[in-house]
Amino acid sequence: MGVKFCSLGSGSSGNCQYVGTRRTRLLVDGGFSGKSIENRLSSIGVCPTTIDYILVTHEHIDHIRGVGVLSRRYNIPILANEKTWEAMSRTIGHIEDRNIGIIESGKDFNLDDLEVRAFKVHHDAEEPVGYCIYYKNTKISIITDTGWVCDNMKSNIKGSYLYFMESNHDVQMLKEGSYPWHVKRRVLSSQGHMSNVHAGETLSEILDGCGEIILLAHLSEENNTPSLAHNTVRNYIENMGIDVTRDVFLGLTYKNKPTKVYSL
Repeated sequence: MGVKFCSLGSGSSGNCQYVGTRRTRLLVDGGFSGKSIENRLSSIGVCPTTIDYILVTHEHIDHIRGVGVLSRRYNIPILANEKTWEAMSRTIGHIEDRNIGIIESGKDFNLDDLEVRAFKVHHDAEEPVGYCIYYKNTKISIITDTGWVCDNMKSNIKGSYLYFMESNHDVQMLKEGSYPWHVKRRVLSSQGHMSNVHAGETLSEILDGCGEIILLAHLSEENNTPSLAHNTVRNYIENMGIDVTRDVFLGLTYKNKPTKVYSL
């Protein structure tokens, strides 16, 4: 058995990802209610009592809604950087000292048989991060909620077997949509969310075309469609000479249900 990945849900209403090996099981974020996360885990055959850790990317409610509940209910350690802890501590409620883990961006740490690196991303939170998770020779990269992907981020995620990457909006749909201008400006900013085009550009620069799995995440309900996100990103990848039907797998995540469980 290698490492398994499943997006339990991704979108503006909540975000939670599962990574598991025979020895270690963790969640990246817990942005749904505790009950919803329990149900989603059960639907993929994972008992919530077996979750060993929760990693947090940043303090926005759609990433931490159920984190405190799960930690208290199942005695699960929560790992986040110091600024994120300060920003989310009041929202998630009391956490036992033994379950408060503070990590540093840019430094690797081990969680049993997994190695993890948190790297800084660009979003309007205190110190938002993405994660690279390594199991033996397999690397998973998780980037959600970032306005752009800088060279440091690209160097961190390059060489992954699975990319969980935000493809939040179509720029034209966002500009012509019903959001107030200040919200549109925030989403479009370098501290906002990645567009389909930016996701496509980024992936076209880092993919090797060696069977990588790409899952597009955090799609906007109002300013995107699954087919538009998929087609836009596919075009950028194929313009680099990589065949999406043969050289890589390009898939989607969902807000209301888990993806399939990917065994890597």
